[in-house]
Amino acid sequence: MKRIAILVSGVSRGSNMRAIIEACRDGRIPDSTVVAVVGARDDAPAMHNARTLGVDTAVVNPREFPDPDMYGDALLWVLQKAQPDLICLAGYMRLLPARVVRAYPMRIMNIHPALLPLFGGKGMYGLKVHQAVLESGMKVTGCTVHFVDEQYDTGPIILQRCVPIRSDDTPETLAARVLPVEHETYLEAIRLFVQGRLRVEGKHVRVDE
Repeated sequence: MKRIAILVSGVSRGSNMRAIIEACRDGRIPDSTVVAVVGARDDAPAMHNARTLGVDTAVVNPREFPDPDMYGDALLWVLQKAQPDLICLAGYMRLLPARVVRAYPMRIMNIHPALLPLFGGKGMYGLKVHQAVLESGMKVTGCTVHFVDEQYDTGPIILQRCVPIRSDDTPETLAARVLPVEHETYLEAIRLFVQGRLRVEGKHVRVDE
């Protein structure tokens, strides 16, 4: 049974988190369970939803630590208690501390609501991403699941899926159409990891048949 921990932000609604929890329970992600959800605020919607679903939660608020290294140590301590095989970021808006990334190399995944390497980097999250996509004149967007490294949105890409852009799209309508594709793509990437079918070769990820 693979153990999955999920990191969320203070404002995250937790839709990707819920999708992962439910997929583990109904067998779409086989032989796996979500053992912990870790957030920055106990009153965040995602944390409330996790508790409603019966998942253990823990709070590690970066604002309570005088420097990033102490926050990284605290977050790593909580994660090590959960003993995850895989860590999934689901609306986690910060740069993950380097010591956490180094402790779980190629065992941390993130979902980004655009086709990386386009429209990624610091500050590119939520509706800001979709606004930038529309302003660029692109005819297609989508989502990207990637392994997490020590920079924003630069880790090896696991899967990408495309979503066409409509002439009347707004950031809100585009986000609404990309979100269910995010769920499907994230669950597929996690399933491939659980099945041992992902092979990282430098900056590239190969999927074994």
